[in-house]
Amino acid sequence: MAIIKPFKGIRPPKDLVEQVESRPYDVLDSEEARAEAGDNEKSLYHIIKPEIDFPVGTSEYDPKVYEKAAENFQKFQDKGWLKQDDKEQYYIYAQTMNGKTQYGLVVAAYVNDYMTGVIKKHELTRRDKEEDRMKHVRVNNANIEPVFFAYPDDEKLNAIIARYAATTPEYDFIAPIDGFRHQFWVISNDDDMKVITEQFAKMPSLYIADGHHRSAAAALVGAEKQKQNPNHKGDEEYNYFMAVCFPASQLTILDYNRVVKDLNGKSADEFLKALEADFVVEKKGAEIYKPNALHNFSLYLEGEWYSLTAKEGTFDNSDPIGVLDVDISSRLILDKQLGITDLRSSKRIDFVGGLRGLKELKRRVDNGEMKAALALYPVTMKQIMDIADSGKIMPPKATWFEPKLRSGLIIHKLS
Repeated sequence: MAIIKPFKGIRPPKDLVEQVESRPYDVLDSEEARAEAGDNEKSLYHIIKPEIDFPVGTSEYDPKVYEKAAENFQKFQDKGWLKQDDKEQYYIYAQTMNGKTQYGLVVAAYVNDYMTGVIKKHELTRRDKEEDRMKHVRVNNANIEPVFFAYPDDEKLNAIIARYAATTPEYDFIAPIDGFRHQFWVISNDDDMKVITEQFAKMPSLYIADGHHRSAAAALVGAEKQKQNPNHKGDEEYNYFMAVCFPASQLTILDYNRVVKDLNGKSADEFLKALEADFVVEKKGAEIYKPNALHNFSLYLEGEWYSLTAKEGTFDNSDPIGVLDVDISSRLILDKQLGITDLRSSKRIDFVGGLRGLKELKRRVDNGEMKAALALYPVTMKQIMDIADSGKIMPPKATWFEPKLRSGLIIHKLS
């Protein structure tokens, strides 16, 4: 059963939140962060992308960059740009995209739940990326950015969230660049907090939706601190890490599409002909064609769109991995026809999140950067949860969640 607890969040004052908040560290590069921060010394980028405080070209993995993160985190607290709440509390974080709102509970999740598999993952993590985030957690002694969990829908939790959502939020702003609305409430009522803790304690699992590397890093640092403390009792703050937990039914998963640099020596006609072994191939013309169902793909090649529908027998409905379109496309198109076997390391392929739309696929092929584009129907949250429950791992680059959590609304200190 899932163990969570409230915590004393470190947050910007209401009048400073829009100066502090930022996009997450992993959705932009150093120069984009430098440009977005501009001359705003209160931007969280000075903590999560502190290489912007050094000359252009400074590695984000330089030891002095991590040290700068800790220095800036302390500076933000000293100047009152970040302040710690006096009481342990839960929080609600709502995001509105395209008229749809999702409401997440901000909690401290239990490190041991990650280690024992109560908190379930659906993607592999890379050790180098884990170590980078572990260094960031260690040097700051804090979870600066939240991770993104899903939980099975719960009526009692829905009722509490709805009651707070009807009140004036602590924060309420439209974020630059993405244009989405972000709202934030504080839950300090002891009775409400008790119900939240109890309802999570009835859940057999929580699911990592987005932020696998941050989750791993936060949990591994917590486990390190347990071993390093000879007087470890189990109730220390480092036994927990910060997560925003959303009801599974509210989450929006967008398509995560592929663009490839070449056809593995095949001509366009040879490639299309070869695909007919496993797909029903239909030419759709110059107008953008979007996949309309599971096992239907769209291919953009030499100015034309094609519908590819996987034939019966090319996938196994009883296999939670084999039935996925990311697996079908990887096996039968990328590997079998194009010789792209490792999606994590191949330089012949790139990935485009669905928020950019199929126009971005067309643009990258039309300008000659890429030879062809493949659009996939998005996976469902049920598929993700089924895979996590089965103990299996999804293929790389399978999910794209939007909207992304903004950073800087709240921070969790490990002591």
